[in-house]
Amino acid sequence: MKRRSFLAATAAFAAQPGLAQTLGWNDVAQQARALEQCHAIVITQDGTQVLAERFRGPALDRVVPIKSVSKTIIAALTGAALDLNEIPSLEATLGEVAPEIIPSDADPKVAAITIGNLVTMQAGLERTSGANYGGWVSSNNWVANALSRPMVTEPGTRMLYSTGTTHVLGAVLSEVSGQSLLSLARSRLGDPLGINIPAWTRDPQGRYLGGNEMAMSLFSMISFGEMYRNGGRIGDTQVLSEEWVRLSFEPVTRSVFSGLGYGYGWFIREGGPIDYALARGYGGQIICVVPGLALTVAITSDPTLPARSGGYFGDLIRLIDEAIVPAAQV
Repeated sequence: MKRRSFLAATAAFAAQPGLAQTLGWNDVAQQARALEQCHAIVITQDGTQVLAERFRGPALDRVVPIKSVSKTIIAALTGAALDLNEIPSLEATLGEVAPEIIPSDADPKVAAITIGNLVTMQAGLERTSGANYGGWVSSNNWVANALSRPMVTEPGTRMLYSTGTTHVLGAVLSEVSGQSLLSLARSRLGDPLGINIPAWTRDPQGRYLGGNEMAMSLFSMISFGEMYRNGGRIGDTQVLSEEWVRLSFEPVTRSVFSGLGYGYGWFIREGGPIDYALARGYGGQIICVVPGLALTVAITSDPTLPARSGGYFGDLIRLIDEAIVPAAQV
């Protein structure tokens, strides 16, 4: 079934009074399967797995590219660094916590960029994503290249989606901890969550890429989302502070592309059937946390195809709003 068939099917559901309230998990699977770009989906409610289906692509327990969901992982590691006082606060500046990574040709305002600006992608620097991505990763120093770009807006005033900004944040986390991002991800997330985090792409200086190219299985994605749903806790272990998780789900800025709010590494969906948080990666990689329904959703998709707000990503939002949320409300 092609995308137009999926849209017709969801429209038919919506047009029938009361039917949305009777949707079950089999209906969710049917609608997800109709999306040719969708590979697999896992859903838990109240900590219990209610759906786990692979439609195409790798097996559910295989690690797969999560693309820019990696940015949400880096945000979580930022929360861990704050919890450990490696970073004094979100108001701490680059000039205070990691002056050694600032290149000599950077705009003087770069030193005043805060950790909060970085984690919300409000650094003010020209983006390295989109059309600029190829040139950025072809440079001989990704951190210096990102920080040497012109200031296009004042830091803290507007979200400029940029992997370079998150890569700079990852470099800061390595500097203040004395550990690589891989080591931090494994010790502060992988070990307490019991999930596998394989090594991923590194820049010319050997720093692991902050904000892209990480890999996880769907079950690992669910574990990460469940930790956030439970206020930073897994079992008896407090992985992240409850306060960090609460603040992460509060919009600080807004994406000009999707219109979604953006907190500390999470997109925030408001105004639909119920509010929820999204970690989003290229191609349609998704972790969705719906605290009001005790719901966590992980979706993997073809990582080679785009997922724009007006296309496949919009289809996934409709799947959540019009199928998953109603099924969870039964």
